[in-house]
Parts: sequence; C-alpha cells; structure tokens
Amino acid sequence: MMEITLTVERDDESGWLVASWDDPGGKGGITTQGHDLRELQEMVKEAVLCHFETGQAPQTIRLHFLSDAVLATA
Repeated sequence: MMEITLTVERDDESGWLVASWDDPGGKGGITTQGHDLRELQEMVKEAVLCHFETGQAPQTIRLHFLSDAVLATA
C-alpha cells in the first residue's frame, strides 16, 4: 500500500479532531484524535506505524476533512 487516507472530523462534544480509517481487507482499522491539527498529525503517524507490520506502512498519509473551514472577517 503506497497511500492511506484517513477521514477527519471534529467531535462536537469534546472539540477534538478525530481521524479514522477502516481497513478494506477487514483487518480492523485506525482511529485516533488530537486537540489541534499539529497534535492530530503526530497521533496519526504513530497510529499508522503501529497498525502495519515493520516495512509495510504506507509512504503517504492523506487527511480528508469532512467539514469546510469557516473564517471570520470581522
């Protein structure tokens, strides 16, 4: 596997960012969370490396955000 894509959404109750991926081969999946994007990125890297056997982890991790960012102008 060259690339993996995790879905990211904000938990309404806690405010944390939650990333998840379901293994298409039915071998479980990955779910992790972080307070902010920087922490989430580190947690995702760690979770992906733990999920796959040594040398089998994907080279690229893509984060797909389910909600659009909203910026205030005033």
